[in-house]
Amino acid sequence: MAAEPASRFNPIRPFIKPVRIATWNVNSIKQRLDSALAWLAERKPDIVCLQEIKCVDEAFPREPFEAAGYNLAVHGQKTFNGVALLSKFPLDEVNVGLPGADGDDHARFIEAVVSTAQGALRVASIYLPNGNPPDTEKYSYKISWMKRLSAYARERLLLEEPLIMAGDYNVIPTAADARNAQAWTGDALFLPKTRDEFRALVNLGLTDAMRATSDDPGLYTFWDYQAGAWQKNNGIRIDHLLLSPPALDKLSDAGIDRHVRSWEKPSDHVPVWIDLEIETK
Repeated sequence: MAAEPASRFNPIRPFIKPVRIATWNVNSIKQRLDSALAWLAERKPDIVCLQEIKCVDEAFPREPFEAAGYNLAVHGQKTFNGVALLSKFPLDEVNVGLPGADGDDHARFIEAVVSTAQGALRVASIYLPNGNPPDTEKYSYKISWMKRLSAYARERLLLEEPLIMAGDYNVIPTAADARNAQAWTGDALFLPKTRDEFRALVNLGLTDAMRATSDDPGLYTFWDYQAGAWQKNNGIRIDHLLLSPPALDKLSDAGIDRHVRSWEKPSDHVPVWIDLEIETK
């Protein structure tokens, strides 16, 4: 089953095997374990950012992933949220929790450094709040979380290292990122304030990897379980990989594995991946 096509950004140099980095909101790692392992075997990513694992650290099914050759870093939460990193390379400097609010106990952020022959590669797995209903404190929390994420990015960009901020942003950046944008006008994912905050984040010096490689319509990453959204292709693009300038310089390809949505007991999200021309140790 082929991945959704994406335009080639740069030809991959034959003497460098690209580092493949992916993000996927699995909507419960226990429910999606078989699918996750099947997808890993098919796509062969080197680093994976997972969101909505919906389990505490101790309950994460580590053994199957370790048997597949991955190192793990997990920041879980019972029943809700939860993020994780899988990596074929050792994970250094693991940090959990988005800085800026000591009382925030939501498990929505984890970052780590991977050492390569060309220096440090920093990867963060992000599960940004949904924010609905927008007339409640849930939306205030979403906007404040986005401002904290911008502060984090501003600080990390000063390091001038390859940085990948990947995850479920719960943001539809533009009308082109929805099959029916009009249906989302009152939703927290598409409100002008939400899009303004996302644009402010990107404008710090980050690049949306998917839009850097393709202007194609219909590049969706999420289809609701309700109202036959998948069957009608009524999708939206809310899972993003944002790259710092040094990471963008290495970008060679990107894609969306939309076919995973048709698998048995699917997540409502599908994996998104990029290839970086980075020489590893």
